[in-house]
Amino acid sequence: MTSLSNAQINVPRTDLNVLGSALELCSCEPLTGWFRDGHCRSDSSDHGQHTVCCVMTERFLSYSKALGNDLSTPMPAYGFPGLQPGDHWCVCAPRWKQAMEDGMAPPVRLEATEQGSLAVIPLEILREHAHQGMH
Repeated sequence: MTSLSNAQINVPRTDLNVLGSALELCSCEPLTGWFRDGHCRSDSSDHGQHTVCCVMTERFLSYSKALGNDLSTPMPAYGFPGLQPGDHWCVCAPRWKQAMEDGMAPPVRLEATEQGSLAVIPLEILREHAHQGMH
């Protein structure tokens, strides 16, 4: 097993958001992202493509639970506090698109949504659902 030096661990990432600028932090409380680093970025091992930074709503949390993905119930064994309306969370791009088609999509933070989301969701659609307000 090789060890990584601090220089390798702290290499700044150059992930881009859907607007073409540096990917912003989505949430550290609760800690989100495929890599649990607060960013909605993905790699080839993330088959769900957790790249859309959303502001949770009661409607979306209920919708997700009804589809079998309970995001509101705490799961301490996994360090998951359970989400509340207003929390920011990385949602799978295909699931967000499905929620949008069903009229249940939560607002999106464009600055914190990875550019890879555009392979699934057109930018115009994301802009229509952009979160208005403070982070």
